[in-house]
Amino acid sequence: MFVDEARVRVKAGDGGRGCISFRREAHVPRGGPDGGDGGDGGSIYLVASRSYRTLSDQRYQQQYRAENGAHGRGKTMHGRRGADLIISVPLGTIVEDAETRELLADLIHEREQVLVAQGGKGGRGNARFATATRQAPRLAQPGGEGEQRLLQLTLKLLADVGLIGLPNAGKSALLCCITAAQSKVAAYPFTTLTPHLGTVEIDPLGALVVADIPGLIEGAATGAGLGIRFLRHIERTRLLVHVIDVSDDARDPLEALSVVEGELRAFDPALLQRARVIAANKIDLPHATRLPALTALCAERAIPLFPISAMTGEGVEALVQYAAAQLQTSSRLQVPGAKCQAGDPAGPNQKPETRNPKLRSRQSFHE
Repeated sequence: MFVDEARVRVKAGDGGRGCISFRREAHVPRGGPDGGDGGDGGSIYLVASRSYRTLSDQRYQQQYRAENGAHGRGKTMHGRRGADLIISVPLGTIVEDAETRELLADLIHEREQVLVAQGGKGGRGNARFATATRQAPRLAQPGGEGEQRLLQLTLKLLADVGLIGLPNAGKSALLCCITAAQSKVAAYPFTTLTPHLGTVEIDPLGALVVADIPGLIEGAATGAGLGIRFLRHIERTRLLVHVIDVSDDARDPLEALSVVEGELRAFDPALLQRARVIAANKIDLPHATRLPALTALCAERAIPLFPISAMTGEGVEALVQYAAAQLQTSSRLQVPGAKCQAGDPAGPNQKPETRNPKLRSRQSFHE
């Protein structure tokens, strides 16, 4: 199951309390205070990882708590620091405070991390309060309470190319044609109910990540059909490939183009400024009455047009090469982050990546 939204509650560890203790030893009169400090509570970090594709782990485990700090002890023994908790999420995860709607992070790079809950400070023991005028303090501090938050996690897929279009236009067939993805292909609308990813290897340019976005219909930006649930995944793509069915039995191509453009405009007008190419699909079927009008419109608006057949592979190679060339010359999208830093937060006092393998087995994502 593809899960792109989750709400979790995180609670950092509380600090250990300080100790009130006095040195008791034979032949050592007036030993004085020797209460140690409590350890700090563990903090909670979210870390972006390529090993994850959805937020299904966070959908099924909604409570996370870091370890508390140990209490201080006599003989000035300080309590152990609580282990930090590391929660791995997929690349492209937006982290917000669910109650204040504050943007905490936009994790788009591998091993990028954000501190979402700070552990409480350990309390000081009575040895810290000894002075020349107060040589036997019976005073110690309680540990500080760890920060807790309700987080809203939203995933926006990171892909180089996004396949968009009306249902049954042939997006899934095109994805299967150019990648090793095994998206469902059938002769009826809405065969694709979740986004699918595939990778295209192009020498010597490297790999391109292609996302098949479920079919848009009229009114999708206001909630019709699959609604705006998957429209947000288009925001992170650098090139949009608009797949249009030009066979004689399909909807008029100019109308299909207008409907999808209208939904993109309603959702985010900036998407219409994104690099775009038209893939006139199903030319292996009779199409004499549909393709000429679309060709003329694309020439008038200076939109590249590639007649293709996802089933036979005709024209697909030219489309892929053009997309790769466009991506080589275009810069990557600048996605704002917040309070993020690169690197691995794991340290000597921290636990490794925490997850439930049984929950992980429920995740299903095609790639």
